[in-house]
Amino acid sequence: MFGGTGFLGRRIVGHLRDRGFPVRIAARHPVRNRSDDPQIEPFRADIEDESSLPAAVAGMGGVVNAVSLYLERGPHTFHSVHLRAAVNLAAEARRAGVRRFVHVSGVGADPASSSPYIRSRGEGELAVQAVFPDATIVRPTVMFGPDDAFLNTMLMLLKRLPAFPIFGSGHTRLQPASVEDVAEAIVRALGREPAVYELGGPRIYDYQQLTETIARQGGLNRFSKRSCPDALAGRKRGRVPRRSRTLRTDRICSRGGGRANADFAAGQSSAGIEGEADCDQIDADDPYSNVGPIKSR
Repeated sequence: MFGGTGFLGRRIVGHLRDRGFPVRIAARHPVRNRSDDPQIEPFRADIEDESSLPAAVAGMGGVVNAVSLYLERGPHTFHSVHLRAAVNLAAEARRAGVRRFVHVSGVGADPASSSPYIRSRGEGELAVQAVFPDATIVRPTVMFGPDDAFLNTMLMLLKRLPAFPIFGSGHTRLQPASVEDVAEAIVRALGREPAVYELGGPRIYDYQQLTETIARQGGLNRFSKRSCPDALAGRKRGRVPRRSRTLRTDRICSRGGGRANADFAAGQSSAGIEGEADCDQIDADDPYSNVGPIKSR
């Protein structure tokens, strides 16, 4: 499990563990197994260090790559993480005889996109499939959970800013998915034939509607919003101010590119789950107290 200490990866590890699977969590800085759980093996490896990969995947029946990058820093670029590191891991898994490989990408991944982030996602998918033809590709929409960096950031900004920026027209459609639902789908995909899954939640919002829903459920009955021109939103540079970097304009657009995940029925539903949680269930005191259970089909 690469990316097993991150927002999504921790949930994938938990769902695998609940099913009795031993999990090797490969990370640059492995977290010590405080519970001495024999199912969990912390392992020092860096997905960007090709020399560390053979030992990390040796003896594994399946490999999941949930490593992602949202802000380029120094040598860590979209190209180095989403493309070069991803293809190196897939190639090493293939050489090691790994039977199942799951590559986590994102809805809207497009190798022809003008956005470096979205383009690297699309290029990474193609490169992984070229070296590991039986790889499963998972494209989740924006995910929410107790420690997410999207809805929590929006709520924080809604509470602090005198006016909330609405990028573009505000009508980009999003289909937020529970991170637990996505993790469950990925675990089930490990036991199925190779496929491409686009995973979305049960409800479609446009960006302005989602903002209003979060504000309402957060107890902000009245708030000011302002349309944010592309240049001010940082579209040309692909970012917004550092404190709200999780609201990058290209990330918002990649969550559907103006369309919702119309293939939801072929995504989570075919993965055998039906997500119940949506953003209207956020509670002001406990934002995720009403997240519903996963239903098997």
